[in-house]
Amino acid sequence: MDRRFLFVLGSSRTDGNTEALARRAAEQLAPSVDQTWISLTEHPLPDFEDVRHDSDHARPTEGDLALLLDATLAATDVVIVSPLYWYSVSTQVKRYLDHWSGWLRTPGVDFRATMAGRTLWGVTVLADPQASVADPLVGTLNNSAAYLGMRFGGVLLGNGSKPGDVLGDMDALARAKSFFAGEAPFARFPYETR
Repeated sequence: MDRRFLFVLGSSRTDGNTEALARRAAEQLAPSVDQTWISLTEHPLPDFEDVRHDSDHARPTEGDLALLLDATLAATDVVIVSPLYWYSVSTQVKRYLDHWSGWLRTPGVDFRATMAGRTLWGVTVLADPQASVADPLVGTLNNSAAYLGMRFGGVLLGNGSKPGDVLGDMDALARAKSFFAGEAPFARFPYETR
């Protein structure tokens, strides 16, 4: 199967540090790899409503929710591009992941089986010298991948606060060069296991 990357941009800032780092990593992908970039700010999702015990779970057919569902199902690799907000993913990303719960129960989607075996990645930039403060974000993505039987590619971490700061983080830029190749353990810094 040809690889198709979906980059889900979860920042409230356009062209922020996290997106810049993700784009540096994506530059290393082969030209034959399809890339889709969707900003959750430009395509806001409705609040998630838990209707798992109701009978109506119709598949969305239009709007931003349908766009994100179709793009997610088509992707072999889903990359969550979220700055570290209060030690976890942004509100927009959390809402996107919450909708996965609804898609698990949407007739005709078979979301769990479709996503099994695909890869979930993360890219985040934090304004803290201690990488461990990103542990809750890493845990959210790792556990979400495990729940669906997805592979977890790890999280590419960078450091910065003001726009453009991450471009001065030479270690993060070096890790970005091989992050999606998944060949070197440092690519998942500071987490060395898959």
